[in-house]
Amino acid sequence: MTRREQILATAAELFAARGFHGVSVAELGAACGISGPALYKHFASKDAMLAEMLVSISEELLSEGQRRVASHPDTTGALRALVAWHTDFALRHQALIVVQDRDWQSLPASARERVRELQRAYVDLWAGQLTTITPGLDLDQARARAHAAFGLLNSTPHSALLPEPEMRSMLHEMATRALGVPPG
Repeated sequence: MTRREQILATAAELFAARGFHGVSVAELGAACGISGPALYKHFASKDAMLAEMLVSISEELLSEGQRRVASHPDTTGALRALVAWHTDFALRHQALIVVQDRDWQSLPASARERVRELQRAYVDLWAGQLTTITPGLDLDQARARAHAAFGLLNSTPHSALLPEPEMRSMLHEMATRALGVPPG
């Protein structure tokens, strides 16, 4: 992990715990083991840090999702791989889920639009697979199903009460059933 990635991970934890506006640059620097002003060697501003945090995770979700779909020639396998990927994301990045939800309005406008664009592409990736596997399902219905599955999977900051392997298995099973993915 690079120093920049370490700073972003620490910032995500602090922002999740206290909110973007509840964390000062000095506190963030101290948590990273550097002075607050030293953060400006890595990021132009605290806003830039939040933007990179949420844009980069949105890019990662989409690129890994595309990779998983491309590596599974059958739709059922692709959907199972998407669910596994998003489950892993939700369990590993609970702080980012909280930050995305709570501090969305603090994102600079250009970053907010970029995140929306990436998220729409990610939803459409899932929706494309769902329309293939479910006869008669139109794109809007498939998008709604994808969003509902994300709601279930992204509940981990509040629902992850079981040991990680058990939680992972439960989330995967619930999401695949909810999406109508055939058992296998």
